[in-house]
Amino acid sequence: MSKASKVLRKPSSFMEIYKHKPGPEKDRTHYCPGCGHGIIHKLIAEALEDMEITERTVMISPVGCSVFLYYYFNTGNLQVAHGRAPAVATAASRANPDSVVISYQGDGDLAAIGGNNILQAANRGENIAVVFVNNAIYGMTGGQMAPTTLPGQKTTTSPYGRNPANEGYPLKMVEILNCLDAPTYLARTSLHDVPNMRKTRQAIRKAIQNVKDKKGFSLVEVLSMCPSQWRTDGPAAQKWILEKMIPTFPLGVVRDLSDEREPIARPVPVMEPTEVKRLLGLISDEEVAGASASRDFKRREVAPQHANPSIRVAGFGGQGVLSIGVALANVGMEYGYNVSWLPSYGPEMRGGTANCSVKIQEATVGAVEATEPTVVIAMNRPSMERFEKILVPGGLLIYNSTLIEIEPTRGDISVVAAPITKLADDLGNTKVQSMVAVGAYIGATGLFDLEDVVSMLPRLFPGKKELLDLNERAVRAGYDHVVAAARSRG
Repeated sequence: MSKASKVLRKPSSFMEIYKHKPGPEKDRTHYCPGCGHGIIHKLIAEALEDMEITERTVMISPVGCSVFLYYYFNTGNLQVAHGRAPAVATAASRANPDSVVISYQGDGDLAAIGGNNILQAANRGENIAVVFVNNAIYGMTGGQMAPTTLPGQKTTTSPYGRNPANEGYPLKMVEILNCLDAPTYLARTSLHDVPNMRKTRQAIRKAIQNVKDKKGFSLVEVLSMCPSQWRTDGPAAQKWILEKMIPTFPLGVVRDLSDEREPIARPVPVMEPTEVKRLLGLISDEEVAGASASRDFKRREVAPQHANPSIRVAGFGGQGVLSIGVALANVGMEYGYNVSWLPSYGPEMRGGTANCSVKIQEATVGAVEATEPTVVIAMNRPSMERFEKILVPGGLLIYNSTLIEIEPTRGDISVVAAPITKLADDLGNTKVQSMVAVGAYIGATGLFDLEDVVSMLPRLFPGKKELLDLNERAVRAGYDHVVAAARSRG
């Protein structure tokens, strides 16, 4: 390996291939040319690698241009609601005090809808690092005026320029947070030239180091380019930062108490899972009292290819695709596995497309999306054609032969054809095809005991007894069909 190849490489804190990113271009980001996000990403990734904390890091990304942060960072990732990153970061940090939690937010997110969230997290001195990207505009949603938009700056919602007499002045978040006692480190930097990129690098490293050392709340505000919404090119955008933004948002370290602060030591309260469910209203007091009398879910011996499944379930909206995933994840949790469930569906909902990812693992679940599934449950033809391609070699494809009239194309996978919709129709209600699919899965893999799944139905789908009976018959129908078909082949 040449010296140049050793230097010019992607930091290991990045995904080698951006496998979560849709489309064929999995070697580049989704950001516009000249955007500052890519530079900031690189500075963070280099810091994580150099500090050897990639495996301990959790990145928090809310709504905005950075909403797809999980495409790129080879860390734990949580994508959260608009403005709520500090709240979720608080939970992640307190539940996992040895983790390094980084909240990555834009100005429209942090200073607008998330303004109270960032104030409260800073005031509590949460052990998180916040990277605040300030480009003075809503970059993702069309270039509207942001809380940091400059006086006189034209945007799609201030076509005559921001008027302080009408819309107020830009919010200076570093200065606002500096009024609080708890923050440890507050700085504002810029990307308008190489020397200031170096200062940004230093500030980001300081903030992350503070979290690693449990020194409390740190925030770095970075003045960044947005050529697309500023209607300019990269060099001109950098010049605009220098001439227009910096006079309003002066650069520098506003507070640095890193050497003075003692490491934070907070107790981590631990509750029994049943008590958590009770407090959240997911289980009644009567069920809590009878919890000790519930079934003893004992793990089963299964073939290696069926252990620790990564499952992709897909179909039309209205086919119960998400319910299939919920059922499998909940049963897996009762068996003591680490589980995750991640839904994905279009705005059409019923009649549109839907899919979900389910992980049922012995080890900790890292990435929750099943980008390389070991199991695909396809409820319709478009889903099979799409997700059969990403099934790992040796994986299992279960497809709904009622609606899918073609054969799978691959010869390196196991295939189970089950007339899922027809079995549901035979029971008198197409809606229970989701439970037929659950039965087909456990019949094909043996990961769960049939009676264990049946015993959980009242908790999974509380309702009238006749509906519970119907769901039970659906699970058994799917299971029986797959088991009988396997026996006839064997």
